[in-house]
Amino acid sequence: MGNYLLLATRNRDKFKEIKEILGENKWKLLSLEHFPETAEVIEDGKTFSDNALKKARAAFKATGIPSLADDSGVEVDYLNGAPGVFSSRFAGEKASYRDNNEKLLSLMKDVPMERRKARFKCVVALVDDKEEKWVEGVCDGIILSEYRGENGFGYDPLFFVPEKNKTFAEMTRREKNEISHRGKAFRKMAELLRKDE
Repeated sequence: MGNYLLLATRNRDKFKEIKEILGENKWKLLSLEHFPETAEVIEDGKTFSDNALKKARAAFKATGIPSLADDSGVEVDYLNGAPGVFSSRFAGEKASYRDNNEKLLSLMKDVPMERRKARFKCVVALVDDKEEKWVEGVCDGIILSEYRGENGFGYDPLFFVPEKNKTFAEMTRREKNEISHRGKAFRKMAELLRKDE
């Protein structure tokens, strides 16, 4: 499979997190920032796997390098699974992390704790010249009614994990990577990559 893997993202927060999860001992990881001419992929799939595969296919087609892509988001039971695939643009196409969190807080205003269950899901897809495959990671939690913690990004300050008694934003990066949806999905993918070697 060669030593290079392309992570089909320009999000530096995400790239840094994934690099830490996978480690660089076996693979030299690149991001789309190394390929500025690569076109943006419109994430119009109905599921996380649709979007992850679409991004991985586009990256592999453009570069010829085995490509990994993920799509992830938070699904809130009270909102019938929303924001789901729209998590990064919940409050609009150019929404900031804060905008998305504020919209979520306003929609969940006065909702009792027992009805605030949610889960983060992440699907990681691999596309190379031999195959396409994908894996999923899930982390269950609760959406809080106020921000807690300074770490992480996205919905991390609102996503509380009962077993750790902390939000993602109150965890160190290592703690978060051990239990997070992205950590679980990328570790599963790393296992598949090792088997393929």
